[in-house]
Amino acid sequence: MLFSEIAKLTQEQKAKLLRRGRADLSQVEAKVAEILAEVRSRGDAALREFTRRFDGVEVEELKVSEEEIEKARERVDGKLIEALELAKENIAEFHRRQLRNDWSYAKDGITLGQVYRAIESVGCYVPGGRASYPSTVLMCAIPAKVAGVSRVVVTTPPMKGGEVNPLTLAACSIAGVDEVYRVGGAQAIAALAYGTESIARVEKIVGPGNVYVTAAKRLVSSEVAIDMPAGPSEVLIIADDSADARFIALDMLAQAEHDPLATSVLVTTSLELAKRVREILEKETPARAEAKQAIEANGAILVASDIAQAIDFANMFAPEHLEIITRDDEAVLRRINSAGSVFLGSYSPVACGDYASGTNHVLPTAGYARAYSGLNVYDFLKVISFQKLSKDGLERLAKAIVPLAKAEGLEMHAKSVEARLARREHD
Repeated sequence: MLFSEIAKLTQEQKAKLLRRGRADLSQVEAKVAEILAEVRSRGDAALREFTRRFDGVEVEELKVSEEEIEKARERVDGKLIEALELAKENIAEFHRRQLRNDWSYAKDGITLGQVYRAIESVGCYVPGGRASYPSTVLMCAIPAKVAGVSRVVVTTPPMKGGEVNPLTLAACSIAGVDEVYRVGGAQAIAALAYGTESIARVEKIVGPGNVYVTAAKRLVSSEVAIDMPAGPSEVLIIADDSADARFIALDMLAQAEHDPLATSVLVTTSLELAKRVREILEKETPARAEAKQAIEANGAILVASDIAQAIDFANMFAPEHLEIITRDDEAVLRRINSAGSVFLGSYSPVACGDYASGTNHVLPTAGYARAYSGLNVYDFLKVISFQKLSKDGLERLAKAIVPLAKAEGLEMHAKSVEARLARREHD
């Protein structure tokens, strides 16, 4: 684990922190391209072959039936169903507040405006197999449904027996998913992008995945929309001497248990706090070995000269998750320009956003928050502009349109306006 003052970071250390998590997709792209091509040409047969090869599972029926989904929901512990229902309520409420009404305005015989229309179909990739990620189902499917998407599809790798994890299926039922397919990896992305005999193509693909899934999404992005680049999870915590060292250490470990490649960084103005957090991390033994591995390989505790330096570093880092635990966290937030999702105060751990507060946990990693936002309702909407001109309105604009069109050599553009003005003279 790196322990340093920000001012004393070497160029190499700084570059490693700022470039963390950006997988070299070139190493897998050739293999992924082969998979995509096979699925495109052979459809379901290729999906079954790759599922057998990569997941060790023989699959006949790719689509999960409604009966299977309902039976799975009945098998899930009632308390987990209640937890999913509560999370659904909060996620739906938060994302409903993002919706905007159609709008227009009129000026000088010209009416302009925009209308919002939902994408017709969306594919949600949900990691699976040995583990279950019902929260990812909720985070991907609920905003799509709130936006009005009529067909929401989930693809997820099957377990060894060919079943989909019951908790994942319960989440699909609660989130209102329309179709579920037992297929994962790059082959699932291919099916969503190109379509097969069993799986109709979609207009957009969202959701996290491993390096093969990420590479596949990038390769199909010329034919279908995707959400954002994604990599190993990460947290950056800005803290002053008012923060609780144990809370910070646990939050760093919580992020680290996602993946051995996860990144956990503390930036603090207090050397004493930095030392206490390091001591706790060294003594703590998390249940998952990955957490310790990630902290040792990718963890960092950085001491800032003041809060301004801490904020500047956070904006350069552009974290997926940003915790602000300071005396005036809202003042710090006002100076944050780049972050996926922000957690303010001592009682707002990242786990809240991961599961049930209502904000989305599908977020840009590896510094992509400098240009991308987390998944939201707008990802599932198209914005269509419209205009309506009266004859007087057209005449007012003609003095700009006609000379500009002629200057660009587009004579018919100019004539399309002039013809209308000539017509008006005889009306």
